[in-house]
Amino acid sequence: MLTPTSADVRDAGLDSEFRRGLGLYDATMVVVGSMIGSGIFIVSADMARLIGSPGWLLLAWVLTGVLTIGAALAYGELAAMMPRAGGQYVFLREAFSPLWGFLYGWTLFTVIQTGTIAAVAVAFARFTGVLFPAVAEDQYLIAPIHVTSGYALSLSTAQLVGVLLIALLTWSNTRGLEYGKIVQNVFTTAKTGALVALIAAGLLLGWNAEAVSANFGNLWQPRGFVELAPGLTAVSAFGLFVAIGIAQTGSLFSADAWNNICFTAGEVKDPRRTLPLSMVLGTAIVTGLYVLSNVAYLVALPLELIQSAPSDRVATLLLNTVFPGIGAAAMAAAIMVSTFGCVNGLVLAGARAYYAMARDGLFFRRAGELNAARVPAFGLVLQGLWAVLLVLPRTYDATTGRYGNLYSNLLDYVISAALIFYALTVAGLFRLRVTRPDAPRPYKALGYPVIPALYIVGALAILFVLFAYRPATTWPGLAIVLAGLPVYLVAKGSARA
Repeated sequence: MLTPTSADVRDAGLDSEFRRGLGLYDATMVVVGSMIGSGIFIVSADMARLIGSPGWLLLAWVLTGVLTIGAALAYGELAAMMPRAGGQYVFLREAFSPLWGFLYGWTLFTVIQTGTIAAVAVAFARFTGVLFPAVAEDQYLIAPIHVTSGYALSLSTAQLVGVLLIALLTWSNTRGLEYGKIVQNVFTTAKTGALVALIAAGLLLGWNAEAVSANFGNLWQPRGFVELAPGLTAVSAFGLFVAIGIAQTGSLFSADAWNNICFTAGEVKDPRRTLPLSMVLGTAIVTGLYVLSNVAYLVALPLELIQSAPSDRVATLLLNTVFPGIGAAAMAAAIMVSTFGCVNGLVLAGARAYYAMARDGLFFRRAGELNAARVPAFGLVLQGLWAVLLVLPRTYDATTGRYGNLYSNLLDYVISAALIFYALTVAGLFRLRVTRPDAPRPYKALGYPVIPALYIVGALAILFVLFAYRPATTWPGLAIVLAGLPVYLVAKGSARA
């Protein structure tokens, strides 16, 4: 039998401080709720423009689901083997070194988790503006203050709603796990129902014989596509490969955060069974819903309408087609429910990773403490404050005079970096099979070594495409990761002092 490492002993003791209040249903709701935000209602338009054919659009979503479930199967073994607060941070620390764990945690805090919280919170505010026009990104309480020619700070009514949402859900999660769990279960159940209703509306009420004939009668014929690079489009085989790789940034982002339940391992009942099962169930449910949503779009709307949907709001266009006059409001309400639950799941899970880092001396010491409700309140507040700060900066395009959101740029930058960490973590499964062969594995990854290896190959193929054809929004992601190196050295030095 393998002798436990010092980290094993330490983490096992620390996790006893948490209250184990998440059962299988609760854990699955964290997975589903963290995955479903606003992406599924929007990104299919851009994907359709890149890929150009209904069949390959559906297969791109299927590929996203296969990759996500494949990764979840591998993570299931790691989670069952090391069911500790911190999740992926712990997996990378144990499989490779504390440095790799820290670089993941650094990127998680600076951009991945907090940037996603900011993005989804403002998405909530944008769709609130459909019902309440006073909430808008150009209705300023504090007009843009330019800090450079390309960046400004502002506070619009939409930004204020995003800030208040982050503050509310941060506060409610500091009150204890039960509060966060109730919010997550209620809103995830509601938004799953809303997504099912959208699918039913498209398949049953929105069925358009002309759209079905045009889309499924010419399933693989590309049309309305954009140029991927000079002279490169989805018409050629290589162009199609590149188009699908680039399109994965939208679909993978829409299906991201499925691993967040691993961060909360210290609060999961029977974690060696519940963690793997909840990840597989959650990713399978969301994959099914996402593929069916795109089928609903394609039976109700010609591909050309999907590609040209106003502001890429495909779901709104579908409901407006089925329910003229009320579709936009109904969709806005559904997305508000969806994004509210998504932000809650992200807020709940993220602070547990910083907790584990703090206990290793690699994050603010107070983030490694639990409050009277036995949750990492300081980590929650710190995460909330940084997410709020990411809501306030704006990008500025002098040629158009339009303002954008800084976090949108950051998320573009970090998608490739996040995929690197996913692939590295799955590779850690292979390493731990060699370095810790006798460690208890109550669950072993289904299809090992083939499925984990195929995931790594698929992730590397997508990364190749992104680094080659979207360098402006991928290479900066590596810069964000590498910026963590000096921070790690300082943190290690402070921990030794």
